[in-house]
Amino acid sequence: MNNYIIGTCGHIDHGKTALIHALNGYEGDTTKEEKQRGITIDLSFSNLSKGEKNVAFIDVPGHEKLVKNMIAGAFSFDCVMIVVSAVEKIMPQTIEHLEILNLLGVKNAILTITKKDLVEEETLKKNKQEIEDFIKNEYDFNLLFSKAVSIYDEASINELKEKLFTLDANTKVEENFFRYYIDRVFSSSGSGTIVTGTVLGKPLQKDDKVFICDIKKEAKVKNLQVHGENSEISNISNRTAINLSNVNTSDLKKGFLISKKGYLRGFDKIDISFSTLKNKKLKHNQKYSIFIGTKKVEGRVLLYNSTESLELESGFAQLSLDEPIFSIYKEKIIIRQANDTIAGATVLNPIIDPMKKSQKIKLLEALEKEEIEKAYRILLDAHKKGLGLVSSAQRFALSHENALEYAKDLSDVFIDEESLVLYPIETKHLIKDTITNIYKKNQYALLSVASIALRLKWASENFIKLVMDELVNEKFLVQEGKLYKNSTIKEDFKQSLEKVILERLEKEDITPTAPYNIYDDLDIDRKMGDNILKALCAKKSVIRLQHNIFIHAQSLSKIVNEMRRIIKNDGYIDISNLKEKYPLSRKYLISYLDYLDNFSEIKKEENKRVFIS
Repeated sequence: MNNYIIGTCGHIDHGKTALIHALNGYEGDTTKEEKQRGITIDLSFSNLSKGEKNVAFIDVPGHEKLVKNMIAGAFSFDCVMIVVSAVEKIMPQTIEHLEILNLLGVKNAILTITKKDLVEEETLKKNKQEIEDFIKNEYDFNLLFSKAVSIYDEASINELKEKLFTLDANTKVEENFFRYYIDRVFSSSGSGTIVTGTVLGKPLQKDDKVFICDIKKEAKVKNLQVHGENSEISNISNRTAINLSNVNTSDLKKGFLISKKGYLRGFDKIDISFSTLKNKKLKHNQKYSIFIGTKKVEGRVLLYNSTESLELESGFAQLSLDEPIFSIYKEKIIIRQANDTIAGATVLNPIIDPMKKSQKIKLLEALEKEEIEKAYRILLDAHKKGLGLVSSAQRFALSHENALEYAKDLSDVFIDEESLVLYPIETKHLIKDTITNIYKKNQYALLSVASIALRLKWASENFIKLVMDELVNEKFLVQEGKLYKNSTIKEDFKQSLEKVILERLEKEDITPTAPYNIYDDLDIDRKMGDNILKALCAKKSVIRLQHNIFIHAQSLSKIVNEMRRIIKNDGYIDISNLKEKYPLSRKYLISYLDYLDNFSEIKKEENKRVFIS
């Protein structure tokens, strides 16, 4: 089914809600306060279907004090229905709505002149032309058509309906993952937690697992309703109610973002480009209300060009927010102060990295022009030890595949497609220096790629292998299976490593070092070290007490004899009297006491070991 969302905009009492009611019979003003005051206060949602076409309506309040509710609906518009009274024409709230929609990047528009029955035909024609000229001259809308109607003239309403069904107005670009801002939360008897909103990005299916970003909680989709009908799937621009399991209604709020796990990270700082409305400026280090999706959050605007001016009409800025938001590249933002709309903004850098100010401004210039390769270069300059592309969907609005395609056009870069990391090729020398220093310090070093990766946590195994293979080609190293040894060593020294480790354990006596520390000290691969210890255990030269405690057999025999002597003298042994004799850490004391349980003549009574009578 072809879906798109048409939102209303216009001054209070110009007939937006009455028009929707005439089109589809939906009564928007349902709350007690709305009925008493005779105005729309919150958003209302309805639809109109014909065959494979479905038009969803979001009716927004027209009162100047309710603009925040209007913005919450406007972010999901595919097309705006500009509703203007034939009697009053363009009014202040019409203008503010149009300004906000322009800032949000809504392009498609329909002009609907209401209350045509209240003016003469000649006046209607003149007013319609005046309103059209104002919209075309002042704003950057694609005005699809204009139509004058009266809710008391059924023919005009039916003509408008037919025109709506001829539109192809869905302007949303399918993103690389599912996103959904909550605009309402409620509980239904027998169903539990239900949220409503508009599907952005990829479709959502029944039984999918979703991730509620703001509370870092996973939930399951029990059921989906699209325009009041149960559905197995909800597509982009579908107004959708989601029945969620594993989350309480009280946990959720309007403005929370639902997505899939692993796609989005939250940041309380983001970088933007902005442009203010006429005769307004953004001021440096001032507090503003930030609107993104259906979320409102307070924050400060920090102008990047604040050294030139403490207030600007356009430029780059960082938003320092009171709480994290989960934004994506090119997402739109509205900035307000009290009841005034000040500016619109575009998210350029949703992931904040440590960077110099000069680097950041160059990055924002590249991102504003969608020069992704140039942005890669700037980011790589700031991320010498690797730029992860795992976050490419959030950072660049690119799939992993597309992000890699951009990367492949870069020169002097190592691309680890498996780990999705880019490295400046010059970084290779850091790995090379580390490896050569190890083998120069210890000529009997025996390491694998995985062993080096444990020491250089920033470097991927594929990048390390590239360097190791170069060192083999340069005759500095020799590869044997997965291990690399110094090329100057001709003999097989694997057996001699058994002797080295055994001598070390003998020297360490009853406080042996953990195996991985021994391997690191000796510069040997962990798997190789494990095999050596297994061989020593098989020969009974070494005894394994715990998963990370291996002791020389003679040292163990010595302490067992001492523990027997304590039992004989004190009548028992426990942690206290063993510690008096051997002031060791609890880890060792418990291991040695547990080892006594292997002897048939010793039994355990509560926390003590005693001889069997």
